Amino acid sequence: MTTATATATATVEILGSDGWLAVCPLDRLTPGRGVAALLPDGTQAALFIDRAGRTYAIGNRDPFTGAQVLSRGLTGTSADRPFVASPLLKQRFDLATGACLDDPSVSVPAYRVRTRDA
Repeated sequence: MTTATATATATVEILGSDGWLAVCPLDRLTPGRGVAALLPDGTQAALFIDRAGRTYAIGNRDPFTGAQVLSRGLTGTSADRPFVASPLLKQRFDLATGACLDDPSVSVPAYRVRTRDA
């Protein structure tokens, strides 16, 4: 998670196995909506920004169904923890850690995120 700097040329980057990877322009993120990004290894990440400008990235694959849908989920907070609820079965995933708030034995990858000016 990182707090975004609001510039027209800012880019959201996530830390992958090969270093920082630019995934989308900051202005493509809207609070309450996710964006899916295809990563070089073939997996997908779901990117989010909250109303305070903090950005998050977690795996896009819903572990309960196998569908790549978490970027389409509804966002909210529970006990001051930002989450996205899967649009299919409604399990909630912590945007900072990837932990499932409804089943502690399940999680999705959580990525380190930064915003950089181009």
